[in-house]
Amino acid sequence: MIELRTYVFLDSLQPQLASYMGTAAMGFLPVPGDSCLWIEVAPGMAVHRLSDVALKASNVHLGQQVVERAYGSMVIHHRDQSDVLTSGEHVLRHLETDEYSRQQCMVMWSEIIRGVTPDHAVLINRDNRRGSMILPGQSMLIIETQPAGYVVYAANEAEKAANVTLVEARAVGAYGRLIMCGTEANVNEAARAANDALSRLRCNGS
Repeated sequence: MIELRTYVFLDSLQPQLASYMGTAAMGFLPVPGDSCLWIEVAPGMAVHRLSDVALKASNVHLGQQVVERAYGSMVIHHRDQSDVLTSGEHVLRHLETDEYSRQQCMVMWSEIIRGVTPDHAVLINRDNRRGSMILPGQSMLIIETQPAGYVVYAANEAEKAANVTLVEARAVGAYGRLIMCGTEANVNEAARAANDALSRLRCNGS
């Protein structure tokens, strides 16, 4: 049995998220404006078959594939939304399910820290080398999701809604972690947009 943990379609990758994903992409680099589909399944090895199905169904590119024992994730993208959606439909057909059978997104933590101290900012920046830096005095948004893949949806919707800086969007493993920073007003708006977007994700039984 293959469990569909995450199935998230991003209609248009925002510039910071696209660039952040590119720092870890093992395949074809996404660019801002691409449509993107993030799929996470269990067990992890099943992602190889699903990647094969997706790539043979349309002209999509495989941007990333992470295979762990428990979970596996894949990211496909293309400029044309229809190609991404077509590949997604083929994956779902192969699994004999629909996108709403995905696991319910749970926000495990959502918090805004206002006026980050210099010491705190330095430690955050040392731990996160792929994104931008947080500056002392800025406000910081932290969101943790389960499953992990949903955090990319939160990051993309937050970047659409507010002028914030992406520090981290870790979307593999048991939990996804998002850190963004900016002025208090912009971080407040980013938090609202991200949490609203996650709450709108439909799953069977929700």
